[in-house]
Amino acid sequence: MSRPPGIPADESLDTLYQGKLSILQSRAGYRFSLDALLLGHFVKIRARDKIADLGTGNGVIALLLATLRPTAQVVGIEIQEAMVTRAIRNAKLNRLHQRVEIVQGDVRSINDIFPAESFDVAVCNPPYRGLKSGRINPDWERRVARHEIKGSLQDFLRAGAYLLRPKGRMALIFPAARAVDLLQAMRTEGVEPKRLRLVHSAAGSAAALALVEGTKGGRRELDVMPPLVVYAADGGYTTEAKVILGE
Repeated sequence: MSRPPGIPADESLDTLYQGKLSILQSRAGYRFSLDALLLGHFVKIRARDKIADLGTGNGVIALLLATLRPTAQVVGIEIQEAMVTRAIRNAKLNRLHQRVEIVQGDVRSINDIFPAESFDVAVCNPPYRGLKSGRINPDWERRVARHEIKGSLQDFLRAGAYLLRPKGRMALIFPAARAVDLLQAMRTEGVEPKRLRLVHSAAGSAAALALVEGTKGGRRELDVMPPLVVYAADGGYTTEAKVILGE
C-alpha cells in the first residue's frame, strides 16, 4: 500500500503482513508493539463473533482481528480523542471501516456506551503499571497506555465482564511477573481463566509476558499451554514468531 498523501510530519505509516495492513502512528506518542500482535493471534475467534477491543489505541488489534477473521465485527473503545481519530483513519485507510467501528469512551463508564451482554469476545492490552510504579513517560499518549491513569486492570476486566454474553471470552496480555494479579482479578470479575501461555524472549530465559483467555461464568480448569519463544538461538525470530509477524 503506497503512502497516502497528506500524512502529517509527526506521524509514521508502518506496515504489517507484507503491506496488507497499514498503521498510522504518532512518531513521538504511543506506538504499538509485539504485544498487540501476540494477543491478536492468541485469542479464539469464531465466525460472526462480535468483538470489543478495550483501549484500542491506534486500532491495531481491532484491525488485525478484522484482517485475520474476515467475518468478524470489531468495536474499538478508546478514551483519548487523538487516538480515536487516528484509529478511525486507520480503519478507512485499510478499507475495514465497514467491520471496524471506533468509539470514544471510558471503560470505567462502559454501561453508558453499550448495553450489557452485547459482545461475544473482549480483548485488552491494558496498562501494565500502577500510578506509582516505574518512570512516568512525559508523553501523554504513552503515559495513559502504560500506566493506570485512565483505568486500572480491574476496571478493564469489569468492563469486559459487563460486555460479554454468558460463556463469552476475554483475552489479555500482561507482564508475566504480574500474572497472579491478572488471574486473581479475572476470577474476581467472574471471568474464569481457561488458557494460559507464557511468552519468552529466548529459550531458557524467564517469561516476559503472559497471554490469558478466560470465559465468563466458566468452570475452574486452566489449560497451561506450551511456551511461546520469540527469538531463536541465532538471534532471528522463531518460526512461530515469524508467522505472528507475518513474515
